[in-house]
Amino acid sequence: MPADPSPASSPVTDEHDSAGLEAARWVAAGLRRLPGRRHRPSDRTGAGQTRLSGAHPDARDPAPLGVAVDKLVADNDWATELAVHAVFGRWAAIVGGDVAAHCSPESFRDGQVTVRTDSTAWATQLKLLAPTVVRRLNEDLGHGTVSRIDVVGPAAPSWRRGRRAVRGGRGPRDTYG
Repeated sequence: MPADPSPASSPVTDEHDSAGLEAARWVAAGLRRLPGRRHRPSDRTGAGQTRLSGAHPDARDPAPLGVAVDKLVADNDWATELAVHAVFGRWAAIVGGDVAAHCSPESFRDGQVTVRTDSTAWATQLKLLAPTVVRRLNEDLGHGTVSRIDVVGPAAPSWRRGRRAVRGGRGPRDTYG
């Protein structure tokens, strides 16, 4: 049976050697004074002292992603733009499934929403529904965010070149847009 180790031969003692701690502080202070060592501006507290990171939060700690994104949005004044595009994502719920199947929002600028339709008939229908759509958009976004809706018809094909080009003319006289 092994003998009981005596307290004097134990690697862990109750007393702490303060000389080792003082030596570590002396080495760390010497490293801080080296000429080639660079400091970040946020590490300096003034009078040549370096602020050390510790257990308490400070400005250098990483921020949660949600907080960082909220700060980015606030700094760049993107809150209205993000809210409008969130509404664009719910377009079918706002205008109804039948209308959303034939028209979609394209842009928002200075209180004006541009909506593209897939036919001239739906462009006319949406122009008639515009006041109702503006009211519904403003209910979601806040009063006065959207002032008008600009309805754009379908994009017409170009008849200037290709098999269906007509010399000296504008091409077929169909109604596009």
